[in-house]
Amino acid sequence: MEQEDFQETPSKKWFRLAPGQEVRLRYACLIKCERFVKNDKGEVTELICTWDPDSRGGMPKDGRKVKGTLHWVSASHGLHVETRLYDRLFTVENPGAEEDFTKALNPKSLEVITTSVVEPSLASAKPGERFQFERLGYFAVDTDSTPSKPIFNRTVTLKDTWAAIAKRE
Repeated sequence: MEQEDFQETPSKKWFRLAPGQEVRLRYACLIKCERFVKNDKGEVTELICTWDPDSRGGMPKDGRKVKGTLHWVSASHGLHVETRLYDRLFTVENPGAEEDFTKALNPKSLEVITTSVVEPSLASAKPGERFQFERLGYFAVDTDSTPSKPIFNRTVTLKDTWAAIAKRE
């Protein structure tokens, strides 16, 4: 799961995981967050959840409705990769209009994440091949990628519906 899929104190329209809230893990089952653990810095590091064994495949036998569905990858079985998240190169719309365009460079135009986990089937991905990472965007295998160090570059982000809702609230 993504860290962004959990909120300690959720807002009214939050349909992802929160204490006491139930969600569907895509292609798996329903889980309910019972409690969470924080580290010394106050960051949530662990979620303690229960699962409904009668909901295998994501559909509960009792027919109850669950609004949230989360994508996930098994950390112990998944492929550990590097992802490079590219953003706008400039912080202004027209950098050519600036006296010194280098002052308009976006210091956050590249974020490198070395702890990403993806489906094991991507181990055979070749440089240049493209994939959609659910809810995150489109990624291409980098030319620097090797079988021992897979690297995926985000080429396009996806629309984040929750960000728009959070902004309105």
